[in-house]
Amino acid sequence: MSPIERVADKLEKPALDDRSYRVIRLPNKLEALLVHDPDTDKASASVNVNVGSFSDADDMPGMAHAVEHLLFMGTEKYPIENDYNQYLSAHSGYSNAYTSSTETNYFFEVAAASSQDADANTNGFIESPLHGALDRFAQFFIAPLFLSSTLDRELKAVDSENKKNLQSDTWRLNQLKKSLSSPKHPYHHFSTGNLQTLRDEPTKRGVNIRDAFIQFHHQNYSANRMKLVVLGREKLDELEDWVGNLFAGVVNKDLPRNRWDDVEPFSDKELLTQVFAKPVMDTRLLDIYFPYQDEEEMYETQPSRYLSHLIGHEGPGSILAHIKAKGWANGLSAGVAPICPGSAFFTVSIKLTEDGLKYYQKIVEIVFQYISMIKEHEPQRWIVDEMKGMTEVDFKFRQKSPATSFTSKLSSIMQQPLPRDWLLSGTNVIRKFDAQGITKALSYLRADNYRLTLVSQKFPGEWDQQEKWYGTEYRVEAIPSDFQIAVRKAAKSTATDRISELHLPHRNEFIPTKLTVDKKDVTEPAKNPTLIRNDEAVRTWWKKDDRFWVPKANAYIMLRNPLAKATPETAVKSNLYCELVKDALDEYSYDAEIAGLEYQLSSYSMGIDIDIGGYSDKLAVLLEKVLVSMRDLDVKEDRFNIVKERVLRGLRNWDFQQPYKQVGDFTRWLGSEKGWINEQYLDEVEPLTAKDISDFYPQLLRQIHIECLAHGNIHKEDALRITDLVESTLRPRTLPKSQWQIRRNLLLPPGGDFTYRHTLGDKANVNHCIEYYLYVGSLADHALRAKLLLLGQMTEEIGFDQLRTKEQLGYIVFTGAKFAATIMGYRVIIQSEKPTSYLEERVNAFLALFASRLDSMTQEAFESHKKSLINKRLEKVKNLDQESERFWTQISSEHFSFVQNEIDVANLKPVTKEEMIEFFNQYIHPTSPTRAKLSVHMIAQSTPKAVVGNNNKPSTAEQEEQLIAILGQYLTSVGISTDQDALAKRFESVDVASGDVGAIVTAISTYMKEDAKVPDEHVSTITAQGPQILATILPELGIEIKVEEENLPPAPKVKETTFIEDVYAYKASLSLSAGPKPVRALSEFEEAEKEKGVETEARTESKL
Repeated sequence: MSPIERVADKLEKPALDDRSYRVIRLPNKLEALLVHDPDTDKASASVNVNVGSFSDADDMPGMAHAVEHLLFMGTEKYPIENDYNQYLSAHSGYSNAYTSSTETNYFFEVAAASSQDADANTNGFIESPLHGALDRFAQFFIAPLFLSSTLDRELKAVDSENKKNLQSDTWRLNQLKKSLSSPKHPYHHFSTGNLQTLRDEPTKRGVNIRDAFIQFHHQNYSANRMKLVVLGREKLDELEDWVGNLFAGVVNKDLPRNRWDDVEPFSDKELLTQVFAKPVMDTRLLDIYFPYQDEEEMYETQPSRYLSHLIGHEGPGSILAHIKAKGWANGLSAGVAPICPGSAFFTVSIKLTEDGLKYYQKIVEIVFQYISMIKEHEPQRWIVDEMKGMTEVDFKFRQKSPATSFTSKLSSIMQQPLPRDWLLSGTNVIRKFDAQGITKALSYLRADNYRLTLVSQKFPGEWDQQEKWYGTEYRVEAIPSDFQIAVRKAAKSTATDRISELHLPHRNEFIPTKLTVDKKDVTEPAKNPTLIRNDEAVRTWWKKDDRFWVPKANAYIMLRNPLAKATPETAVKSNLYCELVKDALDEYSYDAEIAGLEYQLSSYSMGIDIDIGGYSDKLAVLLEKVLVSMRDLDVKEDRFNIVKERVLRGLRNWDFQQPYKQVGDFTRWLGSEKGWINEQYLDEVEPLTAKDISDFYPQLLRQIHIECLAHGNIHKEDALRITDLVESTLRPRTLPKSQWQIRRNLLLPPGGDFTYRHTLGDKANVNHCIEYYLYVGSLADHALRAKLLLLGQMTEEIGFDQLRTKEQLGYIVFTGAKFAATIMGYRVIIQSEKPTSYLEERVNAFLALFASRLDSMTQEAFESHKKSLINKRLEKVKNLDQESERFWTQISSEHFSFVQNEIDVANLKPVTKEEMIEFFNQYIHPTSPTRAKLSVHMIAQSTPKAVVGNNNKPSTAEQEEQLIAILGQYLTSVGISTDQDALAKRFESVDVASGDVGAIVTAISTYMKEDAKVPDEHVSTITAQGPQILATILPELGIEIKVEEENLPPAPKVKETTFIEDVYAYKASLSLSAGPKPVRALSEFEEAEKEKGVETEARTESKL
């Protein structure tokens, strides 16, 4: 056998990257990137296969996606279907996968070592679980089983995933674009698949679907099409040895790389057309699609980034600035969207106002005028140099990302024709200015090379067609000749007849120039920020970065004022105020954004939040501008109306989210004394005027308490200046602590059982949803919290396996701990087509099942769960933003538990199995007399459409006759001679109308054995396919399939629930929790006097 080839080991990497890398190629031509990270606490791997939905058979869309699902269901070496996920769960890991147009990506992560102690140093690991995970993972690509017993269940999971997206405008509009593309290009495909495309239709054609999936895997999965990334603590030589041994069995079929060079997604027929689409949500979009070149080989110059930088600019002189000033648009984005090797689109997408809909043609003309202006100028080197400089800075100071994000992304990048030394920098860095390349790129943005899509619920109306897969209403027509003439004129416009306000952007003053970092050796990074100012007006927290050493910082500022969400009306006013400030700052802040410095402004229960993060050099400049804009906001009538309408639409669209994204809001509302829900906000928006906001916002800023965290490449005096800047700019009165809002939660009484029902606002959504919540106790009870976390760990894999995989309740299944402001509990969320009462019953059954599993759990398995959870709790932060977010979460919650992970571990270690059983029986078990439960039921108004309506339902005799005829045709198609009379005789004792699948399969089996004399092994093969064949045929005959529930875990009898009809009365009946309690006195976080003196001395010295 040929040796492993070492392709590259000197990869270009960020300045602070302490990893080592090696690219190898196995004898079977599988290419792998090996990554040694001596300090990682998570190991990970990803395989990217160069096959996706574009390779689906035309008559079986969704095959690639289905194969992705099926590879998880057992291999020859590890035949138990959930062995892989059980192994990962036991080692603090998880897995996932996705299928795109030209690739399928599989990835996992596990603990980098089997155990880790909070008191140990970074090398305190015992052994790595990575090898065992890689061994199981490799078998996906060597010998998957495609088990018949799992086939129907996984196809139902695919179908459930598809149904989850049926009311999603993102999926609907994307598929509409694809369905209206050239049928000759695989872009036209329906990529997700459903039961109809993957089971029902193929079965009717006599296709053995299991064989079809095996054949797809055989024809498209090849070692030379696979890219593997492995990240671990092991040395590169050891990782190379593992990969060489474990992946050597992947067969190389020398398949060519998938390309589609001979056909375009849009033919002449699709160009110069306009599509009008009706969305589910109240959305208004104008999209311009230009067929564009494939830039895969242009990784050094990336000319499309020049185009997107200029067309998508939001500063003065830009398209957006002009059309926003006219009141026609709220947002614009532009950029290239690769379709596949050989094809791409350059897309301009504009968020329209109501007036913008009326003037969409004018907006298109303005876009073409701007393109004409770009073409009129020679490509500007200074613009590319500015972009190039920022890409170099961003790459130089790039920080680590979560393990699976890294491996999954890199395995995909490896499919690109990049020099292997540039895999990490790749297309992140622009390396050259190519004027000719930019000119060629601009040549695709022509007046004869585009299609328009206009999305609106109202304009223009009269949608006369429905998209096949998602049912989107639409109309498509040729662009009117007068409109085409106007666009051609705009595309040829010159400076004399072009809109004078349009011009190229100015030089960006926010480009960072001070990129030095004051790095000092530290024995151990500080675990918490220091409280450097603490008085009646201000609390300032600060930590100079001592871990990541990047020239970046984050500043979180809370302007504490209970008025912000005192009532639904003030909550809406606060939100409108924040949106108006951001609207006024759009042009100014855009330069900061593209220079790596961003801000967020939002209102919440405690007041107003200002978050600014990025390169520290100009952070204070942006903050000052934000504060001045907040203080001096001029609420203009025209902008107020546009922003108000946008907020109103957002609130109305809330009802059209997926149910599982809505349910948590109701649970939080029912658990809080002062909380509001969407419909209460909605009632308050319409009457508001611009004057209302002008009168209101000074009250928000007049009296506040300021809480600030400054973290990163920022010195103490700079942190203090931030709060000084807030005070001096806003000049507020101090809000006394006696007026601060206290966070509290409502407490469910022991033995309480409540259910709240809400009917979904989206009448077309077929999915119900349930959140089943069990109150456990106070967040301050660390021992109880440890047991709750351990319960979440123990039920994670079994919950997914039982509720989703085995019972097929739905694609969305979550189990685990749920934390509120002051309390905690255990929750299960399921989104499903099945009624919520049934879901409630199945959750009860699952919890009873788990009780028996916990009772019989071995001590070794119990300790394994503890070890896995401890590894998760001690996982390190990967970058500055993660650490900042961790600090701010503790500060804003007022718990100040900066080492909560260590507290959790200390309380986890002594937990015994007997204590967990006692905990479970008291707080969780469905029959517990003391447990406290709240269920929220989101009830759909629609049901999946029946294939046969009641009017067309045949009689019982006709049903039996038709079934026997169809079965006879099927048997003939698989080579079995059929005697219809003999077959009918076998059905004389079968009640076909009852949908008893077992009895029908037995009748067929008896016919084959005794009448047709079919060999036993052939009979077994066909009868194994019987249930999935009948699952297709019976519903078409109007027969409801008899559900076999004897194999399901039984649901225990539980106490009757109390339905919440009057929320006010329900809340009034409950007691309140105590407010948040700091884990330590705040004085303990303040600087020691000695440290203060050293800091002052250092500052004085630096000034001299």
